[in-house]
Amino acid sequence: MMRRRTAVVQGGQEIGKEQKQDEEEGKNVTKTRRVKGYHHHHLLAAWDEKWVWRLCLAFRLMNAMLVQTYFNPDEHWQALEVAHRIAFGYGHLTWEWQQGLRSYLHPLLFAALYKLLTTLHLDTPWFMTKAPRLLQSVFAAVGDVYLYKFSRNNFGERVAQWTMFCQMFNWFTFFCIVRTFSNCLETVLTTMALFYWWPVQSPSTDHHTGSIFTSRQLGLLLAGVACIIRPTSAIIWVYVGVVQLLKIPHKLQFLLSEVFPIGIICLCAMGLVDSWMYGKWTPVLLNFFRFNFLTSGASFYGRHSWHWYFSQGLPAMAFTFLPLAMIGILWSKQWALAGLIAWVLALYSILGHKEFRFILPVLPIVMMYAGYAMAVLEQQRSSANSKKETAYSVPSSTSSGTQHQGYEQKKPTGGTRQGSCLLGGIIIFLLLTNIPLALYTSMFHQRGAEAVMEHLGQEAHAQHVRNVLFLMPCHATPFYSSLHSNLPMRFLDCSPSEEPGHVGEDERFMANPLGFLSTMFQGVNKSDLPSHIVLFSSLELEVHPFLNTHQYSLDKSFFHAHFAVDRELQAYVMVFTQAPIHQ
Repeated sequence: MMRRRTAVVQGGQEIGKEQKQDEEEGKNVTKTRRVKGYHHHHLLAAWDEKWVWRLCLAFRLMNAMLVQTYFNPDEHWQALEVAHRIAFGYGHLTWEWQQGLRSYLHPLLFAALYKLLTTLHLDTPWFMTKAPRLLQSVFAAVGDVYLYKFSRNNFGERVAQWTMFCQMFNWFTFFCIVRTFSNCLETVLTTMALFYWWPVQSPSTDHHTGSIFTSRQLGLLLAGVACIIRPTSAIIWVYVGVVQLLKIPHKLQFLLSEVFPIGIICLCAMGLVDSWMYGKWTPVLLNFFRFNFLTSGASFYGRHSWHWYFSQGLPAMAFTFLPLAMIGILWSKQWALAGLIAWVLALYSILGHKEFRFILPVLPIVMMYAGYAMAVLEQQRSSANSKKETAYSVPSSTSSGTQHQGYEQKKPTGGTRQGSCLLGGIIIFLLLTNIPLALYTSMFHQRGAEAVMEHLGQEAHAQHVRNVLFLMPCHATPFYSSLHSNLPMRFLDCSPSEEPGHVGEDERFMANPLGFLSTMFQGVNKSDLPSHIVLFSSLELEVHPFLNTHQYSLDKSFFHAHFAVDRELQAYVMVFTQAPIHQ
């Protein structure tokens, strides 16, 4: 059952004399006054927080089960592959780990999950594939709940409810948030930290959270963990920290008593964990900063124009929610929080290499502003529907000591039917543009890369695989974390090199497939050839002479994509085996 309470529907303006008096007296009450334009049955029902937890958890678990496609290599190669090596002693470490550019904290979470599956005798191909995303779905659900609470603290109950609608039906969030990227966990930690820290508080209003930390200290700690997992997360917290310093009187005290101690704790914890895992003292943050900012290493995987995040990145991610978010920013007049979005986009735009997931942590804030606009539009409809006096609620103080900033009543722009049609039309438009895209990208687009590894995992489990060669762009499929069998596998290397004129194996193969294979297997006996060769259908004709000469036949074909991926249409992933298929 949902408990009912009145909630605010205001606009980023001054909140009135009655509310200010309540703030001064420190009362946690809700004042009610009579205004025109509302009926009593429009009083808002506050969602019970336990119900919100159940809703978010169930939704994200379903979300994780529906995601069956490949998005970016880092989901597997920078998290699960490393975790598999920690837990089972085998797995491929990419060049980033050999140069000490990444922290082990994130992979250790999934290594613990793998150990648990082994203890429960559940380390089968199905569980090894599904369990990591199910774990991440739990983290994602936590992020959803904290986004609801964060929205409620800043704008009131109805905005929080509409924010949940936007968060759950945004296509990119559905497509990405349950994947095992470090960016996804960074997004969850960022949302939690903002809830505890924003709006920034002075020491006199900061409160204890039931632990040894105050709200702001807990926010600082979560921000520190986010920076350990993704060092570029510091871009967010520099902005929030500067806003904090501008609003508090005792700036030096804040730095010396909170920022520096918590920062030192996080750095020491990171240093100890990484030095233990690397087997030597490894300054990951310094290595990461040097590689990405002092050299052009980050551009090895491609460069984008400076405006990419503004012109393509965020518009594609927010999609049809973006116009609502922009309207919500204008209506709410909460410029400081909106400035965080602009700050992140601007700073990331300086880097040459750009990816959608890099700016994922600000997408929930964009959804909150979209939710704000939806709530105002709903209020306009309610105002148009109302012809009698009814109760209006001034926001109450939250348990965190912050004040709902709500939104003020907007004058209706049309009659009852027009207002209802506008809001209903927007909802239908959002659902029709986001749900099909979310399902298509999660269930169909680039699904062959994961399906082929599930197949190979089952074959390996049945001892039908001797070794595997992947003749495709490097890191185009998962690896040992999905196969979960310790047998030889080889892919075309694409590690960066400082050697002038260096060309990776994948590029040499694409330039001359037959010549590359002839060189690779020159003088090799048939028994030493790989038992399975995996490639995209776009290359089948080019390598057919090699396959025919060495008596390879098609074992299985998996649909991959309807549209061109990378350089060509990679419609199917094909598995070829030596005759006989099973020996």
